[in-house]
Amino acid sequence: AKSATEIPIHPLATLTKQRLGEQMTEVSLLLDAGAVGFTDCDSFISNSKVMANCLSYCSQNNSLVIGHPQDPWLSGGTSATSGKFATLRGLAGVSPMAERIGLERDLALVEMTKSNYHADQITTREGLMVMEQSLDKGLNVSAGISIHHLTLNDLDVGDYRTFFKVKPPLRSEDDRQSAIDGLKRGVITIVCSMHTPQDEESKRIPFDKASSGAVGLETLLPALLRLYHSEDLDLPLIFKVLSYNPSKRFGLNSGRIAKGYQADFVLFDPDYPYILDRTTLASKSKNTPFDGQSLQGKVLKTVVAGRIVYSREKDV
Repeated sequence: AKSATEIPIHPLATLTKQRLGEQMTEVSLLLDAGAVGFTDCDSFISNSKVMANCLSYCSQNNSLVIGHPQDPWLSGGTSATSGKFATLRGLAGVSPMAERIGLERDLALVEMTKSNYHADQITTREGLMVMEQSLDKGLNVSAGISIHHLTLNDLDVGDYRTFFKVKPPLRSEDDRQSAIDGLKRGVITIVCSMHTPQDEESKRIPFDKASSGAVGLETLLPALLRLYHSEDLDLPLIFKVLSYNPSKRFGLNSGRIAKGYQADFVLFDPDYPYILDRTTLASKSKNTPFDGQSLQGKVLKTVVAGRIVYSREKDV
């Protein structure tokens, strides 16, 4: 991957072999190969002993574990967040408690092993409360959220629109507003694209059978700028959660424009208006929930190590 692009790539390695949650991978060898952290992606490691061993060993190697806090027994086989909307649509719903239970288990193990941990997505009011309590204890933990959960809610699914089916499912508007507040207060410190391409065939089927996921890389900045234009977030905070905070959390010498740092940055117009046409996305998959929506903000240039590696005219 590093040889295929001029953009710096910092890979995450799997935490357990084949992501089965049974046996830890060769952490030391993977670190030597360039891994900057370890995760089983959207698989929850149910075996607490295995998870504790992973946390302890990664911490000894000064590496970060990224968890996906969703109790699989509560969230398995569901496609929406439980509530009035899911009931009216006849969709199998998952309680927000699935996130809280999974997170409480992970954080208890972090406290026991005195390790480093990042929750990839905290999407509920309950999850935010648990994370804030752990931060108050002084645990070395952090939380992220996807751009989709920060800017969309469960009502956006509408009439079973599968491009809005993500994992975990979109939450209530109350949860979304709580997440914005958590971002401003520093409980959530990273916003990620949660870029999950899916082909048309896996999306053009009934909602409960459709694959979860949405492309998010190309729409990450303009979608987040919605919260700037609505005066929910300011630009300095947006820069921090997209660049500085992730770099700092993963121990990378990047994310800042300062002496001693490589000149990596983007030049963008935060006010440039356009309607997103998913067919124009560079991704081979076009499963974006923002198709046909009005957005503001376009990247005009990308600079890596002081050299322009991407340029787009303003009227394109």
